[in-house]
Amino acid sequence: MTKAPMDAADTDVNDVDDAADRKVVEQEQDEIKDFVKGLSADDIKSGNWFTKLAAHAMNSYTQKVDWQYFQDRYAGVPADAIVDQRIKMAARYAALEGGLSAGAYTATVAATIGSLGGASPATVPAAVATMMVDVAFLSQLQLRLAYDISVLYRVPLDVHDPEDLWKLIRVAFTIKSGEAANKTVVKAVPALVRPLVKRFYSGSALTAGKALPVVGKHLLQRNVIKIGIPLIGVPLAVLLNRYTTLLAGRHAQAVFRNEARVIEVAEVMTKRSRHPQLMLWVAWLVIRADRKLADDEALLMRHLVRLVRERHQVVDEQLAQLVDVDPADVWERIDAESGDLSDVLDAADRVATVNGDVTAREKAVISELRERCLRG
Repeated sequence: MTKAPMDAADTDVNDVDDAADRKVVEQEQDEIKDFVKGLSADDIKSGNWFTKLAAHAMNSYTQKVDWQYFQDRYAGVPADAIVDQRIKMAARYAALEGGLSAGAYTATVAATIGSLGGASPATVPAAVATMMVDVAFLSQLQLRLAYDISVLYRVPLDVHDPEDLWKLIRVAFTIKSGEAANKTVVKAVPALVRPLVKRFYSGSALTAGKALPVVGKHLLQRNVIKIGIPLIGVPLAVLLNRYTTLLAGRHAQAVFRNEARVIEVAEVMTKRSRHPQLMLWVAWLVIRADRKLADDEALLMRHLVRLVRERHQVVDEQLAQLVDVDPADVWERIDAESGDLSDVLDAADRVATVNGDVTAREKAVISELRERCLRG
């Protein structure tokens, strides 16, 4: 069974002995080397290596790592504190691995990669194994770190579900656009060598990446930087590995912590609601008031529907099939109710603020809702 690098250090990263850290990293490298030995040249060229890595990295890991796993090790510690510790620990391991891998890149190999323009890294036998161990190690580390963070914030992810797996991958590798990736890499390196990195990163050195799937391309590009600039290899590899892992961890923390916040809002709304089905209609009316749909609003609605189904056994097929919500339909539902509707008003207020400031149209809808609820 593959052992995650982070499994070996459950104490504060500042208290971990350097020799112990190095031993853990070397052990994990050995396991990754076995994985890389099973890859064909075509796997590497096509980007299929990443598909295989995702299964290799996550299948057994997710069976072992759950909420209870962290509770056993960090009983009573708030999630934010544990997440911060895990990110720092992962960054430390990434930096150590970067130094070990970069030390294996010779000046000759680096110069060869540079002269080939990075077009066919797999055709350079001296470089391919070391390069792929480095890429696979860092990729596995960041995938598992992102997964850990989702577990710690109690955000449900099923890595066997394609949508959830792609979400995890996007979060783990901060996939937004090539331009965004370029900018973060340039910021990561010392000012003295930024012109070199810019020229190497944006030039013909990465034409091979265009033939790879988007994730494989992103990861290959990031690694080629470290071996494509002779004489700067080891310090740059250490810095880039550490920085990209910190970046990935902080990004995962921001994404999953925010989703945990939205889930918490949905749970409070569902728990307090005495009119769960009506709450869904009102929530959707408020969300669609300005004819836009923010990510947090879509997320809130998804969890509201799930929680109402699970806790109140309510499934509204009419709402599910709705294209445009008609305010008149919602007002008719409000007018048909009698008694205290304060829970519905409270839900509307929470929906309006879930993604920030309340818009003028949302205020208008809530004002009309308040009048009708009080009138009832």
